Amino acid sequence: MHPGVFVLPLAAICALLPCCGQRQAKVQKAEVRPAAVAGAFYPADAAELGGMLDRFLAQAKESAVPGVIAIAVPHAGYQYSGAVAAYSYALLKGRKPQRVVVIAPSHFEAFGFSSVYDGDAYSTPLGVVPVDRDFVNRLVQIGPSIRLSVAGHAPSGDKREHAVEVQLPFLQRVLGEFRLVPIVMGDQSWEQCRALGVALAELSQGSDTLIVASSDLSHYHPYDEAVRIDHKTLQGIEQWDYLGMSVNFDQQNWEACGGGPIIAAMIAAERLGANKAQVLKYANSGDATGERGRVVGYAAIAFSKGPAPADAPEAAFSLSQEAKDELIRIARKSVETAVLEQKVYECPAPKLPALNIDRAAFVTLTKRGELRGCIGHIHAEQPLYLAVRDVAALAALRDPRFPPVSRQELGELTYEISVLSPLRRVSDINQIRVGLHGLLVRKGNTQGLLLPQVATEYNWDRLTFVRETCLKAGLPEDAWRDPGADLFVFTAVVFQPARSTALRDFQRSGMPRPEAPAPDRPGPAAAPF
Repeated sequence: MHPGVFVLPLAAICALLPCCGQRQAKVQKAEVRPAAVAGAFYPADAAELGGMLDRFLAQAKESAVPGVIAIAVPHAGYQYSGAVAAYSYALLKGRKPQRVVVIAPSHFEAFGFSSVYDGDAYSTPLGVVPVDRDFVNRLVQIGPSIRLSVAGHAPSGDKREHAVEVQLPFLQRVLGEFRLVPIVMGDQSWEQCRALGVALAELSQGSDTLIVASSDLSHYHPYDEAVRIDHKTLQGIEQWDYLGMSVNFDQQNWEACGGGPIIAAMIAAERLGANKAQVLKYANSGDATGERGRVVGYAAIAFSKGPAPADAPEAAFSLSQEAKDELIRIARKSVETAVLEQKVYECPAPKLPALNIDRAAFVTLTKRGELRGCIGHIHAEQPLYLAVRDVAALAALRDPRFPPVSRQELGELTYEISVLSPLRRVSDINQIRVGLHGLLVRKGNTQGLLLPQVATEYNWDRLTFVRETCLKAGLPEDAWRDPGADLFVFTAVVFQPARSTALRDFQRSGMPRPEAPAPDRPGPAAAPF
């Protein structure tokens, strides 16, 4: 018997778990994980708990979101986050899924895998929730990164975990009886998120499986700063850019204690047909308590299957000529400051709102029509004007294919800027539109990127473009076929100084640029392309 787990006669949960009859001859007692945070995170009295849940659900504004495959919900004490969580759970009224997968972070234990509870049930004041043992046993057979374990499921002591448990009373109130797949992620790296998401999708095909990602957002910032950070995270979710989210979580640009569970849920939901993320409600602890000095952020989010998105992830994104001119000025000033003064250009924040939004960008330098440097950021990690400032200086001084730009060359440089949309995974290369899309291929920690204009310039067809992107990553040209690899597309707004005869917006015209990228395919960005 596992420490902190009580045993219950199997007959007590047989009615809730149809497959139990097959196991009854072998197992006479079930291992049940008791409620660990009842009386702390939520009421321990069943009647009081039920009344609180009913009030939260009644107050939540119901949204019409058909085709919900996954939800994200906070996991703080109900007095802080329950009113927000109710917005996601209100969507589930009347639904009877075959199982519910709850993915949560580990707050107290460190382990390098996704831990699936090695027991028979979880318990709350509202009753016992049986584990879907058949699904669990198949899940852990898929790969070594997903294991049967009690790690992260401790119900007592200094490792008492709550992030799965606090979702269960809501689920019990809305769904009634259901089977549970409780998962705690000890490692929230991209590789672990992808492995778990792909495995869940594989096993859930053809069934009504609901996926719940348990996550709060930023922690312990002043109210206004928390709102700013959280809305970056929520924007990444709504743009379905889970790879960019993973990078920003790793670099601590964005915050979510269950960022990995959200990413894994998005990967699984996408492969099960979801293509839309909708933030139903956002608030933080300051809204509940009035204390705005150190707050925790919460959001209710739905991931659903809706009309197919546009071919381009952000086809409508554009920049005014004023914004383009300002970015060219910033790039030029950054290069001149780096070359002449060996320091970073202290760029004041522009007044134009579009330049203060987080965006990824590349800066290409040419000299007399020949490539002189090109470096960029793949993911939106900082405001656009700062991204352009930083990569312009890197393109001038740090592109390993060229010596640093000298002061004598400054007057001969031509600048081109490519502002990237978020990434969107494609499941079929026929979704790629040559002349509109750029490509990124990723396998494990290896990735390579080619900008949209490259395929047009070299007159590549779709398949050649994909193969060249794989080679750019240092992978075999057919690596895109590997089940462990992903192809992502993006669009770009590409421009040069207004006085140049080559000025155009690539996203609108599709015309090739006059200068070619070097064909030697050095490593992935942020590095030369």
